Amino acid sequence: MRVYPTFFKLAFSWMDAEKAHKIGFQAIRLAHRSGAGRILARMTAPHPSLRTEAFGLTFPSPFGLAAGFDKEGHGIEALADLGFGHVEVGTITGQAQPGNEKPRLFRLIEDKAVINRMGFNNDGAAAVAPRLKAARAALQRSNSDVRPVIGVNIGKTKVVELDDAVADYLVSARSLAPAADYLVVNVSSPNTPGLRLLQNVETLRPLLRAVGDAADESAGRHVPLLVKIAPDLSNEDIDDVARLALDLKLDGIIATNTTIGREGLASDPGKVEACGAGGLSGAPLKERSLEVLRRLKAAVGEQLVLIAVGGVQSTSDVQERLDAGATLVQGYTAFLYEGPFWAAGINKGLAKRRR
Repeated sequence: MRVYPTFFKLAFSWMDAEKAHKIGFQAIRLAHRSGAGRILARMTAPHPSLRTEAFGLTFPSPFGLAAGFDKEGHGIEALADLGFGHVEVGTITGQAQPGNEKPRLFRLIEDKAVINRMGFNNDGAAAVAPRLKAARAALQRSNSDVRPVIGVNIGKTKVVELDDAVADYLVSARSLAPAADYLVVNVSSPNTPGLRLLQNVETLRPLLRAVGDAADESAGRHVPLLVKIAPDLSNEDIDDVARLALDLKLDGIIATNTTIGREGLASDPGKVEACGAGGLSGAPLKERSLEVLRRLKAAVGEQLVLIAVGGVQSTSDVQERLDAGATLVQGYTAFLYEGPFWAAGINKGLAKRRR
């Protein structure tokens, strides 16, 4: 399994990051379509000891894939073949949009980090919804008695003004909730102008309430609702969001999104500056993400599900987040560096610790 870092260096490290991502994702999907996915799924299936209960759902493993890898629901089944306990699709917006101009994805290999300013490039909620329904049905037909969970992450369309944000989120909620196992309101990406202003509790309260009501109504059931927050919030703002989540009886909080900070990087400062604006993810985010998780846990106790993400690379990282109060853990950036058997390796390590 440690062969992949060498393969990455030879095959992908020199290539445009977004192009490399596209090629890698296509290869994963091709493996699934060719029938190899069935073999992979048997090889990577999480041990039954890893099954985790959260907001009324059973996850095959506490470790899943964060939003951002599969933005449009093209490869849910293929990613499930790799051992992820859940796959969070998105971010999806009410209207289709191309995202920001390229280049918009940059690797900082020395830091095992990525800077992105993708800008929620996606086909829009109406186009993505049928893919989610098809994937959900396919996973339910699979031989596994506990299927991977499908999360759906929704955000604001760039051209929509902040004053109209609620209506825009409702377009996504109504279209996507019927096919979602859980729904995430993303108000924390740094790549949509003004989006992070929605983290203010006075603005966030009506947004979350409206999305929750619309999701449940359109799905005809309760769709677990979570909010994803930024690591750059002050501790006081984190406490405010925690109180709001409890008050609204949300199902959980995801901590954290990418950061606009650039502190403590090993990469050449000139290279970092040349990447420009965008959210930083990967190993440098580890400590702050963990701090936010611990603060949230102290505030909400056992009343909400906390999903930890940010700087997660290894089995030890996942276990540290679980020990700090997370029920579920997500990763993404390390997937690019560690390769297709990354999740299976983490699951194997977690199962070994539980024996």
